[in-house]
Amino acid sequence: MQNEKYRSGFATLIGRPNVGKSTLMNHLIGQKIAITSKKPQTTRNRIQTVYTEDRGQIVFLDTPGIHKAKNKLGEFMVNAAQDALREVDVILWLVEPSKFIGEGDRLIAEQLGKSNTPVILVINKIDTVKKEEILTCINAYKDILQFVDIVPVSALKGENQKVLLDVIFRNLPEGPMYFDEDTITDQPERQIVAEMIREKALRLLGDEIPHGIAVVIDRMKERTEGSMMDIDATIICERDSHKGIIIGKKGAMLKNIGTRAREDIEGLLNVHVNLKLFVKVKKDWRDSDILIKNYGYDNKEQ
Repeated sequence: MQNEKYRSGFATLIGRPNVGKSTLMNHLIGQKIAITSKKPQTTRNRIQTVYTEDRGQIVFLDTPGIHKAKNKLGEFMVNAAQDALREVDVILWLVEPSKFIGEGDRLIAEQLGKSNTPVILVINKIDTVKKEEILTCINAYKDILQFVDIVPVSALKGENQKVLLDVIFRNLPEGPMYFDEDTITDQPERQIVAEMIREKALRLLGDEIPHGIAVVIDRMKERTEGSMMDIDATIICERDSHKGIIIGKKGAMLKNIGTRAREDIEGLLNVHVNLKLFVKVKKDWRDSDILIKNYGYDNKEQ
């Protein structure tokens, strides 16, 4: 029987690139859905995940980091993040524990100031600083915007996760269960698999190349006996020189990306995976509306 004061609603995680939004969301729902890496702009699409318990249901929207766009893909990513601000019941603004508020965070504060949606300031990465530095950060941010609460957390270590969930539920309206209680995400399996491959490329390649890659699933079919899934995927890059780096000497880099991605994909699908990776060059695809859409970055829901 559903609780009389069952609370439900939508919560978006926003912040500058690489502040830990995807890591926090993965920890809150207890499963890896959004990919993570130390490189900015890892998340490109808006990703929706669901957390359900006796008190209610939280639908999290993990958005790309808000940044200054340099191409059409960048514009798509920023629009996805900004659109989410208008559609939710509560906003989680993630920042790092610093007493200095940079230009990027001031831009976010300016946008949040135009919204009537409750904002929770989430100070992430508290495991990297001393306690007094967290207090200094709270003092720096507390007057920049009217927050309903300020919660220091470590997304990586799972610290203060329960406290944050308590605060979110307090700020959600009473409402229905939007998704079945066993639903974790609205992302198609093919999309998650493609992102898992891209994550390994992000982690293994140099700084310049990852921004110019996309991953497309060409084939994903389970064998009749059900013990193996065959997946063919193509890594798209923008230059011939990048293709050589992604493949590596005697195919070593591509093999490494595939081996690491396969482990995650098998954990997601709970089946053995035969993964084949290919590499193609599509020059300047990040400035092509058609190719951006073809590679899964579609603004039809924005």
